[in-house]
Amino acid sequence: MKRHAPATTRNSGPIAAVFEAELPACGTVLEIASGSGEHAVFFARRFPNLSWQPSDLQSDALASIAAWRAEENVENLLAPIPLDASAAAWPIEHADALVCINMVHISPWAATEGLFAGAAVILPKGAPLIAYGPFIEPEVETAESNLAFGASLRARDPAWGLRNRTELDALAYSTGFVRSARYPMPANNVTLVYRRS
Repeated sequence: MKRHAPATTRNSGPIAAVFEAELPACGTVLEIASGSGEHAVFFARRFPNLSWQPSDLQSDALASIAAWRAEENVENLLAPIPLDASAAAWPIEHADALVCINMVHISPWAATEGLFAGAAVILPKGAPLIAYGPFIEPEVETAESNLAFGASLRARDPAWGLRNRTELDALAYSTGFVRSARYPMPANNVTLVYRRS
């Protein structure tokens, strides 16, 4: 039932360094597409003053998150909730921050549209929406490995693929968010921070 994603071991530390600069001191953080649940355990332990709310669309992911939560017994890690980012209504009414790690490129664009639309409903003014993953950026030459990865994603599902940051910025703006920060990350990834205006 418990799953393991090797990338979480590599990227948890660098992502946490960004979170230290961008997350609020207290409150609830909603993690969209929590996957195996390993990130949720790591970040909940790293930020004990925050309530960490994991979520996912897939039942096997929810089971894995629940298994990690039961084993690790981190007090501020909440029970996972089923959440479809593209749905019109979410099963949570308020959060003080939203994080989304490695979802935008392995889901249809409608999920990213829903991500910002849902965040606009549950986040207060000034709160961050933090997205991590590989992106196409106009001023940065895309690594060959990322281009190959994007092609492999499209081969698996034509609705998937690396997204252009310019399009993400425009979507954010249309839903009441403005990009406030960009962090280059290891392995040709990027963390983008949007705040509700």
